[in-house]
Amino acid sequence: MMKIPFIQRIINKLGRSHPVRLLLFGYGAYILIAWLLLCLPISWQSEAVSPLDNLFIATSAVSTTGLVTVNTPDAYSFFGELVVALAFQVGGLGYMTLGSFALIYTKNSLSNLRQRVGSAVFSLPQGFNLKEFIQHTVIFTLLVEVAGVISLYILFKNAKVSNSFWAAIFHSISAFCTAGFSIFPNSLEDFRGDFGINLVISILSILGAVGFLVASDIWQNFTKINYRTTLTTRIILYVTAWFLIVGFLLLFLLDESLKSLPWGEHLLAAWFQSMTSLTTVGFNSHPIGALSAVAVFLTLILMIVGASPSGTGGGLKSTSVFAALAVMWSSLQGKNFVGIFGRSIPDERLFTAFSSWVFYLIAFLLGSSLLLIFQNQAFEDVIFEAASALGTVGLSRGITSDLVPMGKIIIILLMYIGRVGPLTFGIALFYQKSTELVEKGEEDLAI
Repeated sequence: MMKIPFIQRIINKLGRSHPVRLLLFGYGAYILIAWLLLCLPISWQSEAVSPLDNLFIATSAVSTTGLVTVNTPDAYSFFGELVVALAFQVGGLGYMTLGSFALIYTKNSLSNLRQRVGSAVFSLPQGFNLKEFIQHTVIFTLLVEVAGVISLYILFKNAKVSNSFWAAIFHSISAFCTAGFSIFPNSLEDFRGDFGINLVISILSILGAVGFLVASDIWQNFTKINYRTTLTTRIILYVTAWFLIVGFLLLFLLDESLKSLPWGEHLLAAWFQSMTSLTTVGFNSHPIGALSAVAVFLTLILMIVGASPSGTGGGLKSTSVFAALAVMWSSLQGKNFVGIFGRSIPDERLFTAFSSWVFYLIAFLLGSSLLLIFQNQAFEDVIFEAASALGTVGLSRGITSDLVPMGKIIIILLMYIGRVGPLTFGIALFYQKSTELVEKGEEDLAI
């Protein structure tokens, strides 16, 4: 095959780059392809969608966010909806995952480059076999999404939804990839009281949010002799369960707009709001603009905490939150080490968790500040929008369609940073091999 020197030089340079820089390039390439396809007239329902809006939707899909400046079913044809669905499918699985899966089955091997990128994409703890993990990831995704399609098709058919099969496919992928895109004009508000649809969407979203690492770990625990579930899995399940339950109870007890609903809808809507915020799936069964101030604040906290590493969701990640809280608790107890469930945590992991917190906060504050400069909307609405974009959640208090061009660009950047991870984004920008040695020894610092 003929090699073009210029292209080959780029490939060689990327191959020598830090893996996280390849993630930036890879997700950027996905967004570019989705944007070009959405710009084709065949993707539009009737009137042309502006290039900036197409870029916004492409970024939102690849980042599995779900914020939209145009109504998806009104703006895009079936082809356009298919492009969106494929974009959040590949975005949810992670960069290079499908290609690596194909190589494993054809060549039974992965190049060093793919192994480096795969490790960066999934943030695997020590002891995980990347080839085996990628296989588990794709198979698990296929099984869950097919089960979701079958279940949702039956439920949508019973609810007399037009084109039930396509609706089931679209929403099954969207839920598992925590994308939050819907082909219904008002998301899932028409199904607020439908227990079956709420249940299926919740299961799909939680499975996507807790992630492939948990699924692979549990599978090996059942199939391998003397296999012990990792500490990472236990922390993910522990944190996810607690935040889901506490969020549900507080929303159920405190929000006045939810209390006005019939008992069954009140119960389901409170659960769904907690679930959709923490998993960062971004569907809503109740208007976000109708929530009280305390409910908005609780939703904001859940969105910032977010899903888990090696999953399809965004946010700060459950393990980073847990690690930071564990450091705080150890400090309060006067300990100079961090122990969780009888195990000590390596200092480099705690260092990474703290860095994630700080860089996430910087990205959030900077993005919010810029958005407040250009958007003439209520403070709480703008802050909520920025948090939703950075956490790749997709919930909005109704200002997304009113974003000015610069506001759209800011949200696009926040969604992109949220997908690759704020800390990963920072490393990609500032990383350099250190040749500096500490020659002046150690000196204390007042904290």
